[in-house]
Amino acid sequence: MTSWTEADWIAAIAALVLGGFLLGGAYIATRKEPEFAGHPRGLYVLFFAEMWERFSYYGMRALLILYLTKHWLFSDGKSNLIYGAYTSLVYITPVLGGWLADRYLGQRRAVQFGAVLLTFGHVLMAFEGTGGQNDGTINIFWLALAFIIVGSGFLKANISVIVGQLYPRTDVRRDGAYTIFYMGINVGAAIGTIFAGYLGETYGWSYGFGAAGLGMLLGLVVFIIGRPLLLGRGEAPRPLAKNTEWSIYGVGLAAVAGIWLLIQYQGFYGWILLLMGAALLGYVLLQAFKLDREARDRIFAILFLLALQPLFWALFEQAGGSLNLFTDRFVDRQGVPASLFQSINPIYIILLGPIFAGLWVWLGRRGLEPSTPAKFGLALAQVGFANLVLVWGANGVGPNVLVPVFFIFAIYFFQTTAELCLSPVGLSAMNRLAPATMASLIMGAWFFATAGGNFLAGVIGAATGGHDGEMTRDALLGVYQQIGWITIGIGVAVLAISPLVKKLMHVDSLRDDDELAGQSQLAEPKAAGVHVERETR
Repeated sequence: MTSWTEADWIAAIAALVLGGFLLGGAYIATRKEPEFAGHPRGLYVLFFAEMWERFSYYGMRALLILYLTKHWLFSDGKSNLIYGAYTSLVYITPVLGGWLADRYLGQRRAVQFGAVLLTFGHVLMAFEGTGGQNDGTINIFWLALAFIIVGSGFLKANISVIVGQLYPRTDVRRDGAYTIFYMGINVGAAIGTIFAGYLGETYGWSYGFGAAGLGMLLGLVVFIIGRPLLLGRGEAPRPLAKNTEWSIYGVGLAAVAGIWLLIQYQGFYGWILLLMGAALLGYVLLQAFKLDREARDRIFAILFLLALQPLFWALFEQAGGSLNLFTDRFVDRQGVPASLFQSINPIYIILLGPIFAGLWVWLGRRGLEPSTPAKFGLALAQVGFANLVLVWGANGVGPNVLVPVFFIFAIYFFQTTAELCLSPVGLSAMNRLAPATMASLIMGAWFFATAGGNFLAGVIGAATGGHDGEMTRDALLGVYQQIGWITIGIGVAVLAISPLVKKLMHVDSLRDDDELAGQSQLAEPKAAGVHVERETR
């Protein structure tokens, strides 16, 4: 142990934390009581299934840009575009997966099928071949991404729906259940990033991706074994014929083939995304003009907030792309693999999430809580400021000196505080504002806007590569500074006009006697945006 490096110690600590959670899970599994700590044991089945799924997804994500540049030898610019297209598709496919589950499969079958596809995808990632773009094994790599994208579509939204189905609509434990479930997401993300990153960069790519695949397999096993504890929740809405069920699985496999082709042509995918976005906007507007004035105004407020999403996620998602490459090449990491630093965000979420939730409640009780549009403005200002912190820190030490690692922790800190001002708040508020007849449409629009932001992140990341596609320190800092100031300016403008947008929300006439539209899909602790009528600023 005296010869252990910092990376070894980080991995060991992560192993101890994971071991503690697994011991806790084993204890819960051996209890005969139907509930544990006031919640049905099925919640903990979903907790661990989702923890392992996030372990696999974020573990693979931490390595992806490094794998593209170092193993497959894509340019930095091209690698960022591939990364952006991949993460974008991961956010679009849940819209279709959720629709198929609601109409035909039921959430349990959808989650199970998605987990199988994800396991295949992560296992295929371990086939690395000899490297370089002339290696035929690269087609297995594209296939692996396609399996993961489609698998995420079937699993991502549906597993959180089952959480809500474990409780009656008015059960006061629902908030606590989603908080516990959200903890599983971030614990899995943090530990998966550390394990996969450590193994992948220390021992070889196949070890890191293999760890991610093992995590997904364990998630599938937990979900299947724990099925009786779900108490029949998440089943098909009506009796499902075998022919129909297997036809849907066939559609899923056909989608894998389509995505395998699409992910290889990022420019073509970008045009498809743009056209789909224009069509979606037109359809939402068409439906909005059929509503009464107040409902129509709320749709306009929702569209305003949706329009801010792509810019936010474009900056935030540099974490797995250009920022990961910058950390690898230009930061004094003290021997810690660059991919491990992506665990900082989920760790910050675990630490700061309860603080922000409490802060919104505290401010709300005193009539000081910012409105949802104002929180979006704050989020944009903070994520833009995060960029500037890194730029100022890097420029402060000089061009030939490695950037102190403090500034990596700092940029992730402000990105996380920005995320907590936008993600749970925005999801909750927009679904609270959406008419019941448009709830699913608005949820789809939210994921679509997030997908657009992820693709834009790849475009911005590619810009750090300049004309020859290879990222330089000065080029990245220049792009980060420009986009940082622009985003801060937009954030300030949003803060200035937020009272006008709030008027469009008509919060005074909102009713609380119905369940929040789309609440079961949030998979996040209830944020202040759920009760927008309390927001005063």
